[in-house]
Amino acid sequence: MSSEPVLDHEEQFLFKEEILHMASALADGGMLDNVEDLLTDVITSPRFDSEVFTLERSLQVMLGARAGTTLVGLLTVSPEVFDQVAEVHIQPEIHERLVAWRARFGLAIDNALNFLNNPDGIQGHNFSTQVAHVDDRRVLQGRLTLVRYNNEPQFFVADAAVFYGLIADVLDRLVPQTDDETVDPDTLTRIKDAIAVIERKQAARNRP
Repeated sequence: MSSEPVLDHEEQFLFKEEILHMASALADGGMLDNVEDLLTDVITSPRFDSEVFTLERSLQVMLGARAGTTLVGLLTVSPEVFDQVAEVHIQPEIHERLVAWRARFGLAIDNALNFLNNPDGIQGHNFSTQVAHVDDRRVLQGRLTLVRYNNEPQFFVADAAVFYGLIADVLDRLVPQTDDETVDPDTLTRIKDAIAVIERKQAARNRP
């Protein structure tokens, strides 16, 4: 039994046009090596998630908007669609690189993009404080741990002022849409008590 084609005739025409345009951009002197260096830097970066987030823009700067978008899509498209690249008459070296890039980088980039577009939920958190010595000063810092649904923890350390700013931003967004079922009484009491402590400390510090 023959399977239905992955792309219809119009899609195949557009697909061919996009591949030819991308191949033309990649054919410029040294561009294949430049793109491979960029992909390697992204995949090995300790800031992989944020680097992937800007990958398409970086490729657009290198190759042009249209070709950059096509390349990202090609690295993460389904195998059936990618196999149709072989039917487009492009330079063998470019096709070989595309196959190699997809095998080496495609899955990691696809997973990262899926995570960025569909962020994981939080099933748990922990917050602690510590005192750091910075330039002969004692600086209060917070350490936030967020646990994803896949049980992978992520840690964030920042000065207390950063977390107070975060708290204020969160409340600014949540409060206008909060009703009597959004926040439980115990949590509301904790927020009120915390603000009262801050106000007392501020008043004591400002007292002559």
